[in-house]
Amino acid sequence: MSPRTSFLRVPVALAGGLALAALSMGPASAADASINFACQAKPPIGSAQTFTLAAGVNATAPATVASGSSFSVSLATQQMTVPGSVSGYTVKSIKNIVLKAPVPANATLTGTTLSGGSGIGSGTPTVAVSGGQIVMTVPGPINGGASFTLPTLNLALTAGASGSVVSTQLAGSSYSSPGLTFTATVPILFTNISVPTSCYPSPNPVLSSTSII
Repeated sequence: MSPRTSFLRVPVALAGGLALAALSMGPASAADASINFACQAKPPIGSAQTFTLAAGVNATAPATVASGSSFSVSLATQQMTVPGSVSGYTVKSIKNIVLKAPVPANATLTGTTLSGGSGIGSGTPTVAVSGGQIVMTVPGPINGGASFTLPTLNLALTAGASGSVVSTQLAGSSYSSPGLTFTATVPILFTNISVPTSCYPSPNPVLSSTSII
């Protein structure tokens, strides 16, 4: 092991701990659903760090719709904050935030759009459907100490068979199959360390539920 690698090992491992607080998702008011994310940060040197994040999500959807009719659902996360520093170490920024939701069953997804959002950096947010999941990507970067709100995810749907239910949830069931990912950038010594972080909702509540009549 080179002297430089040995010198870097402790502070770089600490960078994983800094990623524990890379997002502070504190709902400012009551949300329709409170989600606890189980997260794992993996610094380039040292062991992975695990932690939890709490997020609030407000969902808007009709209670009932007629079979074959068109309707919309919107999912809006509440404001989040990137801490400027943790334990005396600076959090420079976060980037590449990806939030996923399964395509709802018992309905046909006819369109997806993003609306709103604030403080999310210079990158342009996008939404796509891939592998049965709706994927929202926010490139950022979002500076340490900044508060931001992710764009609202809007779904256009056509109701399926009468008697069924259309529900929405976030994706994710493990660190290797996450529903939320992001990368924290932490300056350590003379370099910037990227700390990728993967999260999944545990438990995973239903965000909205629409009965088809």
